[in-house]
Amino acid sequence: MNKNNVLEVRNLTMRFGGLVAVNDLSFDVREQEIVGIIGPNGAGKTTVFNCITQFYKDDEGEIWFRNNDNEEVNLNDVKVTDVINHGLVRTFQNVELVRDLSIIDNILIGAHNQFKTNVFQHLFNGRGVRKEEQALRDKAMKILTFLKLDHLKDQYAYGQPYGVLKKIEIARTLMCNPKVIILDEPAAGLNDRETDELSEIIEQIRDEYQCSIVLIEHDMGFVMDICDRICAINFGKFLAMDTPQKIQSNPLVQEAYLGGDDDVESPGS
Repeated sequence: MNKNNVLEVRNLTMRFGGLVAVNDLSFDVREQEIVGIIGPNGAGKTTVFNCITQFYKDDEGEIWFRNNDNEEVNLNDVKVTDVINHGLVRTFQNVELVRDLSIIDNILIGAHNQFKTNVFQHLFNGRGVRKEEQALRDKAMKILTFLKLDHLKDQYAYGQPYGVLKKIEIARTLMCNPKVIILDEPAAGLNDRETDELSEIIEQIRDEYQCSIVLIEHDMGFVMDICDRICAINFGKFLAMDTPQKIQSNPLVQEAYLGGDDDVESPGS
């Protein structure tokens, strides 16, 4: 791996029967970088995320990740349940929360892999268990305060505004000591004010937690404003990867995604 990269996707190919969803795709993500992946519906964006996080095992290619221990790991050799232990976490298009749990308990779910005490110790709720649980609860409260959700910590997730639910899901990723956070359409369903707030949150997370962020998003204004670089794909194939300004003016991207010259200015406006 390049020493400046935290993630390298090399010649990724994923087939579903006769359909090639991702076709020989390569791109990289640098340390503490915000990268957007764009493309029309059906371009293979979510399939790429599913391959990176090992929900799908790709047919060809390699996915290299520099984990929290600064080790280079080929994610193809990692079980889907172990990916999070390396510092790679994600959210989904649909908010995945336990509606009948409090907000802080939903966030604590993200710390399930950090317990050092075993099941036997938990049965007796010994001093070590209580100390560990308190440390994780303190960590959760720090994250809630960071995201300005601390006043809601004891309320149920059920019935909260959609923008709050999105924040809770992001908060849960921060419990996992992330090196890379993958966000699948984080601005979907948000109004303009919430989208602007989300932009600030993502930048603050990048700076405060010193992690990289990779996102899929159809809101082109959001993508162009927040991303350091953008990878454009179409029919699972690589089109271009560059700064937002150069992606906007790339003729292949204009033809495949932005609709031609007449629409080029609108995504960044």
